[in-house]
Amino acid sequence: MLYSVDSNNYIDYIPHAKEYAAWRDRLPQSDFQAIWDDLSGRVSGSEIQTSSWIPGADWSGTVFQPIYDKACDQDPVASAKFFGLILWEVVRSHESAWGFGRYKLGDVPIEGMTYFRLNNPPPH
Repeated sequence: MLYSVDSNNYIDYIPHAKEYAAWRDRLPQSDFQAIWDDLSGRVSGSEIQTSSWIPGADWSGTVFQPIYDKACDQDPVASAKFFGLILWEVVRSHESAWGFGRYKLGDVPIEGMTYFRLNNPPPH
């Protein structure tokens, strides 16, 4: 479950749904499942995740490489966006409630979305 702390609402949609669907259609199911499983394991085993810190700068040889190579035609901006939307969906489908937002590390804005497990989530 994904909860917007800013709007005090649970989120039941995916942003940029048309782009997400187009990229998803270009990604073989086996690749998508491998990405989903990797991200699900990360989310289940943590209290906080920041999207831009998960894949790192070089996706070569990782389960995330097909996002760049297949789904997004080697477009780094589209790849980052699609990756972030997959993570959004993984967090949204998780049994625990998660909040999210954009934050800074010191005075520097963090590029990706940060997700954090809510210990006392509001009723759904």
